[in-house]
Amino acid sequence: MPLYLILNNHIASSIRYINSITLARLMESKLMPPVLVSEEQKLIDLILELKKQRNAVILVHNYQRPEMFKIADYIGDSLGLSVKAAETKADVILFCGVKFMAETAKVLSPSKTVLLPNLDAGCSLADMATVEKLKEVKNKYPDAAVVSYVNTTAEVKAISDICCTSANAVEVVNSLRNKRVIFLPDKNLGRYVQEHTEKEIILWDGYCFVHDKLDVNTLKEFKQKYPDAKVIAHPECKDELLKLSDHICGTGGMAKFAKSDGSKNFIVVTECGMTDKLRQDVPEKNFLSFCNVCPYMKSTTLPLVARALITNQNEITLPEDIIKGARKAIDRMLAVSKNAA
Repeated sequence: MPLYLILNNHIASSIRYINSITLARLMESKLMPPVLVSEEQKLIDLILELKKQRNAVILVHNYQRPEMFKIADYIGDSLGLSVKAAETKADVILFCGVKFMAETAKVLSPSKTVLLPNLDAGCSLADMATVEKLKEVKNKYPDAAVVSYVNTTAEVKAISDICCTSANAVEVVNSLRNKRVIFLPDKNLGRYVQEHTEKEIILWDGYCFVHDKLDVNTLKEFKQKYPDAKVIAHPECKDELLKLSDHICGTGGMAKFAKSDGSKNFIVVTECGMTDKLRQDVPEKNFLSFCNVCPYMKSTTLPLVARALITNQNEITLPEDIIKGARKAIDRMLAVSKNAA
């Protein structure tokens, strides 16, 4: 029987299990029945074989389901993953993340085939910044530089002066000669930057709904219950949470801090899936988290990955002018700061 038919049979038998959002928790608590573990492992083995046949590299964002880590060549933050993929000799990049991340991978590797397992894996934050609105704001503030967070579409990056990550946003903004900066799309990250620069930050009215809904009272309760725990927060959180934090950083810096800090317990203020990765990377320490889940990040499943590798479904393509413009904004950032994590 042809390999594709064998794969499709396995996918069909596995999909009713893998698509359940509770799968990761069942795996983690070792409550998964042996037959389900077996089906998942068959699917993982098939994906790894397909990856080899396609000369593909699989990128998995930190917020993905824990089972996705088992098929990953690289795990990390969005820009760091795309930079890594560009350095490989792979013909195919399969990105287990959301659409703007796959677009960034295409911008940095235009000659490679870039696949996104689930084309519906969008980002509400990225969607809050449109080309039309940005042009309007640029006309209103012609003397301002445009700094676009990596959580934007390729089209928006293409008409921006420079990009930034959560880790280097302050450094990027302070590197500019302009006294005014249009910072988009995350207003919470923009406010954090404003506190660390003398420049005037023109905030965009955008936010990550996962981080924006994190509740300060819940954090206070955590701190009361675990007074010795250090708080690690993502700068997309509201200022009232950041003020209660011991360390503020993007996902790429969280494990670094936990490893270097002497504390045993940590409260992690970001999408709750990050704690799965932290427990894997720093098993000797304890991580507590909020239960805010990004449904877009959790929408990628093993069957969808297998399907993409089999059929080339959901290939990401971009016009040459968009690739060129977005690449220029990203390269300017990398020239200023190598700290993308």
